[in-house]
Amino acid sequence: MEQQPLLEVKDLKTHFHSEKGRVTAVDGVSFDVDEGEILGVVGESGCGKSVMSQSIMRLFDETYTTEHEGAIHFSGTNLLDLPKAKMQTIRGNDISMIFQDPLSSLNPVYTIGDQIKEAILLHQTISKKDAHRKAIEMLRITGIPEPEKRVNEYPHQLSGGMQQRVLIAIALSCQPKLLIADEPTTALDVTIQAQILDLIEELNQQLGMGVIFITHDLGVVSEICTRVVVMYLGQIIEETDTESLFSNPLHPYTKGLMKSIPQLDGDRTEFLHVIEGTVPSLDNVPKGCRFASRCPFADDLCREKAPELRSLEGKQKIRCWHYEKINREEEDNHVPS
Repeated sequence: MEQQPLLEVKDLKTHFHSEKGRVTAVDGVSFDVDEGEILGVVGESGCGKSVMSQSIMRLFDETYTTEHEGAIHFSGTNLLDLPKAKMQTIRGNDISMIFQDPLSSLNPVYTIGDQIKEAILLHQTISKKDAHRKAIEMLRITGIPEPEKRVNEYPHQLSGGMQQRVLIAIALSCQPKLLIADEPTTALDVTIQAQILDLIEELNQQLGMGVIFITHDLGVVSEICTRVVVMYLGQIIEETDTESLFSNPLHPYTKGLMKSIPQLDGDRTEFLHVIEGTVPSLDNVPKGCRFASRCPFADDLCREKAPELRSLEGKQKIRCWHYEKINREEEDNHVPS
């Protein structure tokens, strides 16, 4: 019997009510995450990565501003069918999230120990004394020195790297089955970034939890992710394993992202590749392919009719009318004469 994914998102749509009417920030997204897998989610700002992840956690105001469609199956249960009270028992317990900016995520008037203990006491039957011990242990696991001392300190007394480790300690305090990391290293220096990535990867292996890792950094994706989803304007446009994505990207947008990576062994006088234009606004979504206005290969078909996400061999998927022609021409151009 085939093992079911830990998380299975099916045709997820997230609509927001705004002054300009209803806009769809996530439009028909489907993917899955297995136990122990690290799935990378990449794309420019405004492509729907964070909205998608927060929709899984159901963090938006579903009473007045937000509507969801589709299904989010977690361990066999559709999260979108659960009442708010039941969702509270899953959020922070079975599914946890690390946000981008640690200082804005931590409460400045509570010690970091109190903030770790809050999650533990909310979801576990445990004494305050044992919760305090566990908070210290979580700080130790995440690599914070002198955890017995740090547990009584406030967020402003810690460095940015330590603050991010505190967020990781909070997220992992109940040993979740799924961790969502939304650009957790963006505001950190390179050395601390590497330490945080090593920590997430180590804990992923130790606990066997699934991870959704959202990032702009394709270098990070190549290091820790097993599979990658590329998003553009609320949709998945390419999905494949990490090795295939870097060796043979199929979508013109993915190719542009790859060319934008600085090459350490290249000519320093060369300019980085730039994808012309910007991501369209949600209240002005193009009629056909959403990338057509920025794509050098777009034709009338692309501008008039939206392509579907097609499955290729294995688990590779692509949303492009001309990917075969584009890749064939590139191969021909690289054949030596």
